[in-house]
Amino acid sequence: MAIAGTESNFTSGSLNKAIFMLAVPMVLEMVMESLFAVVDIYFVSKLGINAVATVGLTESVIMLVFAIAIGLSMAAAAMVARRIGEGKPKEAADAAWQAILLGLMISGIIGILGFVYASDLLRVMGGSEELIEQGQNYTKWMFGGNVTIMMLFLINSVFRGAGDASLAMRTLWLANGLNIILDPMLIHGFGPIPAMGVEGAAIATTIGRGAGVLYQLYHLFNNKSVVSIRKSNMVFRPALIWKLLKVSLGGIGQFLIGTASWIFLVRILSIFGSEVVAGYTITFRIIMFTILPSWGLSNAAATLVGQNLGAGKPDRAERSVWLSSQFNLVFMLFVSIILWVFAKPLVGFFNAEGLVLSTGVQALRYISVGYVFFSYGMVMSQAFNGAGDTKTPTKINFLTYWVFQLPLAYLLSVILNWAQKVFL
Repeated sequence: MAIAGTESNFTSGSLNKAIFMLAVPMVLEMVMESLFAVVDIYFVSKLGINAVATVGLTESVIMLVFAIAIGLSMAAAAMVARRIGEGKPKEAADAAWQAILLGLMISGIIGILGFVYASDLLRVMGGSEELIEQGQNYTKWMFGGNVTIMMLFLINSVFRGAGDASLAMRTLWLANGLNIILDPMLIHGFGPIPAMGVEGAAIATTIGRGAGVLYQLYHLFNNKSVVSIRKSNMVFRPALIWKLLKVSLGGIGQFLIGTASWIFLVRILSIFGSEVVAGYTITFRIIMFTILPSWGLSNAAATLVGQNLGAGKPDRAERSVWLSSQFNLVFMLFVSIILWVFAKPLVGFFNAEGLVLSTGVQALRYISVGYVFFSYGMVMSQAFNGAGDTKTPTKINFLTYWVFQLPLAYLLSVILNWAQKVFL
């Protein structure tokens, strides 16, 4: 029933059931999204350290696209959820269409700039000339195809805001299934298909995500989904776009703060060589695989907050946040124990050895300790976002990442030279 998505309005009835109905497909959706990262790095790791480092350096910058996509998605989901809660599906479709237009405009600009300056981006991030020569086409494809990232996040947020999380989940199943099939074929070659190396991973990912977007658009325009876009919705509404942009700016800023801090962290890591970057890249992919399901549970809280506030039930919205946090705590505590105990075989699965392996194991264990705090933090942030308050999480992120994390990272790794003690 949860996977089939037979319910879309969660403003009444059992909260436990509502969280379950929303969380199951959202968690499975996020598992599928995180599989993109795990599958890519598994096949790319067979190409050598520079290939893995290329993915890591590119990923640190492409996360800016994810930040913008997530920020826009939060605004779209909040507006759609509120309109559905108010019983206004036509206005929800209006918001969805304007969000798509806005996303297309932004991704177009990013795609052109990223494609043209791909090699310069890798150089600025500390990549060697050998790495740039080998990996610049991967970077071009990832930025050139960023529209698929933007649309996947945006349209899935529309489905989630409307309470149809199962449709968002099925979209990622399709996209990831294609990526799993195409990755080894394009990276290593298959029959008449030549081996494209690390570039093949980017092409496979773009094709997979592109197919997912086509599937989304089919359901948005077939007049059968909870939010259906018709000709009457397909009008350029500057006032609504401006409203979406204003609401999303806080969310975009919120995630840009975190993303920009990650770029600086990777730049610090590049000081210590490609092996250290490769180790952290593998660790980050494992982290994403385990933390995104928790993000799915947090998205469930955001939908419940938006719908119940729209229905004039703030107490129910608040209770849904606390319940979701408790469920998330149990899940994250279990995952953190698994990561600590099995850190070495998990990192080693990706063909890591030597310094790459030791770096990845240390990073995975240290980061997993913070999972218990992530559990409440993610749900609370998404609850604010679901209510349309993106300013509070933005302030928290700024203090956490820029006032505390980055200065401490530079102090410990470079000034106090802890990197030598940990990595070597």
